[in-house]
Amino acid sequence: MSRPTNPTSPRSGRRGLRATLGAVLATSLLALAACGGSATGNEGAVGDDGEVDLSKVTLIVGDQKGTSAKALLTAAGLADTEYTIEWKEFTSGPPILEALNSDAIHVGMVGNTPPIFAAAAGGTFKMVATASYTGKGDTILVPKGSPVQSVAELKGKKVAVAEGSSANYNLLAQLEEAGLTYDDIEVQNLQPADALAAFANGHVDAWAVWDPYTSQAVVDEGARVLVDGDGLVNGLNFQVASQSALEDEATTAALEDYLTRITKAQMWSAENREDWAKVWAEQTGLSEEVTLAAAGNRPVTPQPINDEVVASEQQMADTFTANGLIPEEVDVTDFFSDQFAEATTGDAVR
Repeated sequence: MSRPTNPTSPRSGRRGLRATLGAVLATSLLALAACGGSATGNEGAVGDDGEVDLSKVTLIVGDQKGTSAKALLTAAGLADTEYTIEWKEFTSGPPILEALNSDAIHVGMVGNTPPIFAAAAGGTFKMVATASYTGKGDTILVPKGSPVQSVAELKGKKVAVAEGSSANYNLLAQLEEAGLTYDDIEVQNLQPADALAAFANGHVDAWAVWDPYTSQAVVDEGARVLVDGDGLVNGLNFQVASQSALEDEATTAALEDYLTRITKAQMWSAENREDWAKVWAEQTGLSEEVTLAAAGNRPVTPQPINDEVVASEQQMADTFTANGLIPEEVDVTDFFSDQFAEATTGDAVR
């Protein structure tokens, strides 16, 4: 993966970059300050003999409407669990990390960038499983009929992006590949639903986003992919767990089973794209044409958390720091755990 850096940027540019993303870190810090203890609500599921009764466990899962882990488990026939899953829906990864750090949820799937910003804000979570979706679905889109033909032509243009999301890194990487910085564009910090409306109504010139929103804009709005992140970004998604969940025996037992199911479901979806697209559409309200296109752009491959994965995320963190988007260096190493390696690789998922 290429490493976009710009150590020669002027100091004024770096101040502008910090201002652009300051709200992301500030929001995360407020969420951390509101953290209300380590209770998970599953303490009563452990008997006097030390055995866990999973029927008494509730696993609270943060789910993104667009990517929908709930739909994935349903499609793969793996939604029937001994424990209860309480689903909470979020618009993107950064709010999921905030919920994890305030103990509002136990686990959730996010892209490759939100954990970096949450780590910089002093989070207490762990990335416990990962899968590659490639970077093809991570795109910068322009509206139908746009005269913009290259990233370099975005200079001075309004670009929508959910700051702190995986699209944020792809945007930064693409800009630097084209010799631009954040200061060269007008960043519009918008969550996907608001960004889609702004994009469709001509209020922004481009939109940095991920699938299925990429496919939704292309299919429904006639958007054109200006560039995608294939070969430039690592395309990783992570299952991220709260520290309190990992410290609770009953919650951890349910979490291990959940991660096994998610990994199996990911493998199933890669081999059954049409079936997956149908259920994905039913669960999200997107058209099947959109979800099938998105499934084609996201050929998921579960993989172990290893040195290569950690190094890739550290490279990203260093890039954000070098460009002034994170004020201080952050070491991501301690935010990974291989505690569930056996549950998400090997015979457990076959």
